[in-house]
Amino acid sequence: MQQISVITLGIADAARALRFYADGFGWTPVFRNHEIIFFQMNGLVLGLFQREALAADMGRASEGGAAAMALAHNVPTREEVAPLMQRLIAAGGVMARAPDAPPHGGYRGYLADPDGNAWEIAWNPAWPIDAEGHVRFGL
Repeated sequence: MQQISVITLGIADAARALRFYADGFGWTPVFRNHEIIFFQMNGLVLGLFQREALAADMGRASEGGAAAMALAHNVPTREEVAPLMQRLIAAGGVMARAPDAPPHGGYRGYLADPDGNAWEIAWNPAWPIDAEGHVRFGL
């Protein structure tokens, strides 16, 4: 079975991160305390964990900085990409790449959350999104 249960991102400031995810995306936490916030997603849980506490939990040194990866949030229409990116920037995000049409089709832009975690906001006409927000790979 191919499955991901939880994605956890390291954060420096819980209040700042909550503003980005709650005010920017409009997501509601299912749990939060001074060092961790959980959001129930459609099929997995997104965790925001205070960076040093996450490093200690893993038994690794906190390396900080941005990783060579990006999470993606797909939207049902092209017209939703830019307004969502603007809302996320207003909530503390930082523009990395303004929305545009890549050579392979669709429409996308990139931004970083306040902790430097990269997000792609995308519309891909070949990847339908159902009523529960599940995206299906398609060509």
